[in-house]
Amino acid sequence: MAATEESGAAPGRPRRRRRRAVVGLIAVAAAAAGAGFGIHAFASSANQQDDTAKNFQGDTDEVVLGDLEGSTTAAGTLRFSDPRTIQTALAGVVTSLPKAGSVVSQGERLYAVDDAPVFLLRGKLPAWRDYVSGMSDGPDVRQLEENLRELGHFDAEPDEDFDWTTTEAIMDWQEAGDLRRTGELVLGSVLFARGDLRIGTLTASIGSQAGPGAELFETTGTGQVVSVDLGLDDQQLAVIGNPVTVRLPGGKETAGTITSVGTPTETEDSTGQAKTVIPVVVSLDSPKEAAAFQEATVSVDIPSERRKDVLSVPVGALVAITPQQFGIEVVDPDGSTHQVPVTTGLFAGGRVEVSGDDVEAGQRVVVPQR
Repeated sequence: MAATEESGAAPGRPRRRRRRAVVGLIAVAAAAAGAGFGIHAFASSANQQDDTAKNFQGDTDEVVLGDLEGSTTAAGTLRFSDPRTIQTALAGVVTSLPKAGSVVSQGERLYAVDDAPVFLLRGKLPAWRDYVSGMSDGPDVRQLEENLRELGHFDAEPDEDFDWTTTEAIMDWQEAGDLRRTGELVLGSVLFARGDLRIGTLTASIGSQAGPGAELFETTGTGQVVSVDLGLDDQQLAVIGNPVTVRLPGGKETAGTITSVGTPTETEDSTGQAKTVIPVVVSLDSPKEAAAFQEATVSVDIPSERRKDVLSVPVGALVAITPQQFGIEVVDPDGSTHQVPVTTGLFAGGRVEVSGDDVEAGQRVVVPQR
């Protein structure tokens, strides 16, 4: 019986070992399965990252082929054109003055001294003598006759000869204005200006005693211009006829043209230091754009450099590949991206000129939001 028990016990041991072996394999399998799940999860994550890289969804722009123009920005002052102080050529008491802010046009009254009105006429030449019968010929006669014709009182062709036709035209004009018909205009009774006058600050008052040369009021033209003082380093930009861009208060932009360039003038900067500047005047191509402003500080962009047929990208597309090398990140057709080294050129208008062996027009480039 004992022998039987021993013989029965011996076969049982291997079965226990096999059970332990099975359990161990199951554990190893489970561990392997767990390891296999981890590898799969990592691979899936890597694949997901690859898919994301191959489907770039961020902001992009294009490499553009075209002209790139740089500019120099200078501060300017928007104001009314042709400031002028009106002085009387008559002696007596000031009996009439225009209202500040009003506009006086050709043929209208400017002011009066001893109740004798002074009229505004158009012309480049100032009046320097009486207009009377027998006066010598001169361009000032032609200028007067041109005004009389524009006002509807002179039918002949204007010339430099003051004759009966001129006298008669003056009398017709005087009669139309309820004035005494003398056919003459004494010095000081008309004032010539290039256009309408906008009345500024009054420096005299009604009742003031005035004599020849006395200041009465300030005037300007009715058009607005921008005055800019360019530094000597930028004097090559001061060319009459060059187009500019004027940025008005509030950010609105309007086009302008350089119409006047002055001679070097010494002035002081904000710290009181002497500096030499080039006075430049810019006329607005569309004056109505600035009609809301009497006077304002503006910025003027003057073209300085121009590159024709170059590749450019937004400045924000530049990346630093190394401390010495710029590049751009190009989006490939499959959605992936790669960096391309570039050489930079002109920076202008938020874009930068780029060149390189692997840069082509039409490529999509990454423009990070910063």
